[in-house]
Amino acid sequence: MVNVGEKSDSARFAKARALVFLPEKVMKELKDLDFQTKKGSVFQTAVIAGIMGAKKTPELIPLCHPLLLNQINVDVCYKNEHIEIICTASLDGKTGVEMEALTGASVAALTIYDMCKAMSHEIVIKEIELLEKTGGKNDYFKKE
Repeated sequence: MVNVGEKSDSARFAKARALVFLPEKVMKELKDLDFQTKKGSVFQTAVIAGIMGAKKTPELIPLCHPLLLNQINVDVCYKNEHIEIICTASLDGKTGVEMEALTGASVAALTIYDMCKAMSHEIVIKEIELLEKTGGKNDYFKKE
């Protein structure tokens, strides 16, 4: 791992997004069922999974520092032809939280796949990306 011992603590924030595309037939069925499957609520389960995934980032990604996170938030919403997941994470520390936000969004997307795979395997997870990061040497904001 990179030595961050000499760095000063600072407020760190990251925001990541993942998009999940389901076949039109599956999306219609999910909407008709209020996004419920036999396994339960798709969105609520994805939120919990995303939070858990973000917290477990150093166990999943080699060389990531274990972090004392202040906040993790996962929002899942239906957009016209896809489901959008936004994961934010923050802390006061010596290293950033980009990987936690990206992992949270990824795990939430994989959970949606798992919850819906009985309806179709033609589910595509796209555009897992960092939208924003603040704190540390450089801030980053994705250009739209």
